[in-house]
Parts: sequence; structure tokens; C-alpha cells
Amino acid sequence: MPVYKTITVSPTTKVYVWKVTETEDTLAKPVVLTEHCENRKQGMKSELHRRAFLSIRHLFAEAGFEDKDVYYNEFGKPFLHNGKHISITHSNQFTAIIVSSTDEVGIDIEKQRDKILRIAHKFTPLEEYRTLANSEAVVRKLTIVWGAKESLYKIYAQPGLSFLKHIDVKDFLFEDQKTTADIRYEGKKSTYTVDFIEFEGFTCVYALG
Repeated sequence: MPVYKTITVSPTTKVYVWKVTETEDTLAKPVVLTEHCENRKQGMKSELHRRAFLSIRHLFAEAGFEDKDVYYNEFGKPFLHNGKHISITHSNQFTAIIVSSTDEVGIDIEKQRDKILRIAHKFTPLEEYRTLANSEAVVRKLTIVWGAKESLYKIYAQPGLSFLKHIDVKDFLFEDQKTTADIRYEGKKSTYTVDFIEFEGFTCVYALG
């Protein structure tokens, strides 16, 4: 059960990615869940979701902690009892966490799919993408932008925050693999760094602030 990818963002921040290929039983054997998380898992009708849920607990172990070390606020945002920052994501067969002892963090994995073209107007001004050469490039870029906004939303965790109105991702080149983004909400402005990687038709984006 190897970790698919580990990214050292800085001396205090690390990303862990898992590719879920194991059976549910194999993933469950070494994992001890809190009562709250056991109830969450039992309520999942999809086996893929349960396997992803369990694989994330293996990523916890890679980062040096257990399920009992994590708690959640009323918005579902995860926290670590030791004061470090954490964010969690999953998409299909990939799961990931980011852990930092110094920065607030958010992470998102998305499968690159054409359907993002149909919802793009809900989260970003489409005129920004007219210069791209083909639809594949547009899908890739929109997926990065969505992932960036999702990552920032996870950091900010405030009801009423709008992807379209309140979060602005600065334009970028694919080869840069990074950009910045601003949140303007209720008279305050916050700026974040955003990094992204692509693999096997998926996009992983993580933000620090």
C-alpha cells in the first residue's frame, strides 16, 4: 500500500497523495477509527467512498498521526489537536492530505472532465480563457481554477463565500505550476499562494495562506 506521491512544499508543509487500489478489507485492517468516523463510514453507501475514507487514514499515519488526532468544526473543516493545520480531499481513486505547522492550508483533487465547461460560468469569468488553443487546454485550466477556489474555500470556511464573487485566481501558465489568489469578503482581503500538479488525468491543487 504505497503512497502515490509525497510533496515537500516547505520545511513545515507536506502533501501526501494515495492511489486507492486496495480492497476495503485490506485498507480497514490496520485502521482504528473514532466512534464519530466509524459512524460516518457506516453511512457511506458507496464502496469507493469507504475505501477513499480509509485510505485517508493511511495518509494520516504517513504524516505521523491517527484518526483520533483529528476533529471537525460545525462546517466540517478538519483540525489537528496538536495545533497543526490540515486539509483533506478525494476524487475517484485518488485521495490526498496537506499538513502544515506554520500555514493555513487547503487542498483539492479533481478529475479533468469536459462537464466543467458547462458549469464554468458559475465560478469564473469565461472571457479569461478565450486565448487557449483547444478545449483540452480550457478543461485543464478550468480544473486548476476550480481546485484553487475549492482549496481557498476550505481554508476560509465561511458560509456565504462565493467562488465567483469573492475568490479571484490570478492567471498563470501551465508550466509555472503555481499562481496566487485573493479572497475579498466582508471588507477584508487575504492573499494565498497556490500550487498545482497534474497526473493520470487528475489535477491536485493546494493553497497556503
